Amino acid sequence: MEKELEHQFVTNLERDQNIVHKICRIYTNDQASHNDLFQEITIQLWKAYPKFRGDAKFSTWMYRVALNTAITLYRKKKRGIQTQDYDSVQFRIKVDEYDDETEQRLSLMYNAVKELNDIDKALVFLYLEDKNYKEISETMGISEVNARVKMNRVKTKLKKILNP
Repeated sequence: MEKELEHQFVTNLERDQNIVHKICRIYTNDQASHNDLFQEITIQLWKAYPKFRGDAKFSTWMYRVALNTAITLYRKKKRGIQTQDYDSVQFRIKVDEYDDETEQRLSLMYNAVKELNDIDKALVFLYLEDKNYKEISETMGISEVNARVKMNRVKTKLKKILNP
């Protein structure tokens, strides 16, 4: 029974692991922190998996566990651990693959999102993942109306951050 459970978990995790990587990118500034957070989220997902009832899609459940884990760890680490800024890391990318304007806009957006509180970050992440408000509300454990209201407020905050 446990081997079957393990096989199901690994299959689901492999299929939807990009969700976890995207959450890690929002809540970390360097590859080492990203890897640590990915590992911690995977551990928490595995611990919680026997309780997964299948009421929601696996990916929705995964979002919830991953975001809760990231937020919890972020709050603990925020108290003093310094990480390397993502922008200070140099990458070797072929010139034809690199679009400076797009990269600058993405960097501005990620920096603006990092200024938001943890809940707002999660909301923006789900929104940018093209989740509808029903899925956002299920993932975050709030009403659909509340998700819409919060998203409108977050959009206003982001506009103020990006256009002071």
